[in-house]
Amino acid sequence: MNLASQSGEAGAGQLLFANFNQDNTSLAVGSKSGYKFFSLSSVDKLEQIYECTDTEDVCIVERLFSSSLVAIVSLKAPRKLKVCHFKKGTEICNYSYSNTILAVKLNRQRLIVCLEESLYIHNIRDMKVLHTIRETPPNPAGLCSLSINNDNCYLAYPGSATIGEVQVFDTINLRAANMIPAHDSPLAALAFDASGTKLATASEKGTVIRVFSIPEGQKLFEFRRGVKRCVSISSLAFSMDGMFLSASSNTETVHIFKLETVKEKPQEEPTTWTGYFGKVLMVSTNYLPAQVTEMFNQGRAFATVRLPFCGHKNICALATIQKIPRLLVGAADGYLYMYNLDPQEGGECTLMKQHKLDGSMEPANEILESASHDRPLVAQTYSTAVTKGIFVNSSPMRHTYTEDLGAVGGACLEDDTNALRLEEDSEHPPMILRTD
Repeated sequence: MNLASQSGEAGAGQLLFANFNQDNTSLAVGSKSGYKFFSLSSVDKLEQIYECTDTEDVCIVERLFSSSLVAIVSLKAPRKLKVCHFKKGTEICNYSYSNTILAVKLNRQRLIVCLEESLYIHNIRDMKVLHTIRETPPNPAGLCSLSINNDNCYLAYPGSATIGEVQVFDTINLRAANMIPAHDSPLAALAFDASGTKLATASEKGTVIRVFSIPEGQKLFEFRRGVKRCVSISSLAFSMDGMFLSASSNTETVHIFKLETVKEKPQEEPTTWTGYFGKVLMVSTNYLPAQVTEMFNQGRAFATVRLPFCGHKNICALATIQKIPRLLVGAADGYLYMYNLDPQEGGECTLMKQHKLDGSMEPANEILESASHDRPLVAQTYSTAVTKGIFVNSSPMRHTYTEDLGAVGGACLEDDTNALRLEEDSEHPPMILRTD
């Protein structure tokens, strides 16, 4: 959720950015005074993991899972990406681009930088630019999504500025994988599931959400958010098990859909008047206009959330906290809302807690259940970079990539190359959270 272009957001105050990490275990918040990370291991307490006040006006801050690797963009230098080790407070490297950075996406293999008309694909192990996708359709919102799965490491982005085409790109083999004609209207939101085999899409119209198989592009599910009004979809998010999909918008309602295939039962001859009527109704759909028939076949929300606001930009996540499924909503009003989700019955979700995104305390409540919190990890490093000596030179322009790649890389500010040991699993993607 990038609010840098929406400084007039009511109640936003210092808030410029908020986003969940790849497995929804922590929350990153960027503000005019710096950035913070919070653990999402408890409902009753938003535990601050780290705070940085060295960089002002942080409009993008993305953390790699539960590691110490963080990518930062500031409004003071909107074309410059800094990759840092936040626990050590050191900068690993930086890159400058030809235009404003609109979004940054991370997984254990790749780092993606999205500009309005181009995308840069970096190898996260040494930050080298592997590929540049140029002359993409105008994408002023920086809309794109990167799968977090190592085996299905796909990037999705708009293939058109006038209709809802999705381009799917294989970031490992560096080739186009598919083009999916998802909607008639331009795209508004994209989200991969954790396996990288499903992609959810929504258009600017906002009434229908579709889920496609990846990389085949086959439509698997179609859900109707509503018919009364067109809305602006703020975010789409899958649960980690891929069973649920949330869709938030500029309205007060968040819809949660359940991705389940209903098994068709063998048809039986109706024995009652209502049974006959139902059969006639279903048969009649074959003779209705295609758009009406489509509405009969679209799934409806399994659960809903009524937010205490309307019109604020927001971002959602479906996470399991203290063994219970929760819907998390970070909003431009400066709050994080936590709701319970009943995975069996659905229905309207219950608000359990709200926290201020600046980390300031609400009236204290005792934590209901103890939980293991996100603990500091040792240094984030880059073994390949050290082996090749890429970040050793203290020159401000250590390595410059060719014009066809278009990104200029700055030197690592770490002089102690021994500190950049990547051989340790705890230091380098794939990262795991150490709890022992």
